[in-house]
Amino acid sequence: MVLYQNPIKRKSSGSGGKKRAYRDKRLAHYGGFAAMTKLVKGEKEQRDVVRTKGGNITIKPKYVEYANVSDGKAMKKVKITNVVETPSNKHYARENVIVKGAIIETELGKAKVTNRVGQDGVVNAVLIAKA
Repeated sequence: MVLYQNPIKRKSSGSGGKKRAYRDKRLAHYGGFAAMTKLVKGEKEQRDVVRTKGGNITIKPKYVEYANVSDGKAMKKVKITNVVETPSNKHYARENVIVKGAIIETELGKAKVTNRVGQDGVVNAVLIAKA
């Protein structure tokens, strides 16, 4: 489903009456589809190149297998084994959807995703518990 970014704020007058919006929805205010990046095991990673407003491009990953995990000293590329929990939606963990703030299980241990995966094209995480 396309996300509508509503720039029109509904305000009230001093007496509490609602003010009408001065214009209708515009095509420019519609966002894109959510990336819904999923964990894939043993298959190839897949990324989509999407044209955005102004002719720019965004790389949206559909399936990822690896994450860049930082342990405070160095960054390592490690395999993701499982999505433990996600703060935004409890169903995402069941479906192995990776979003910002999600706790993922890696070969090094549990890590927390620190970036917006659907917009950055990669998974960056910080180690929180060693295996």
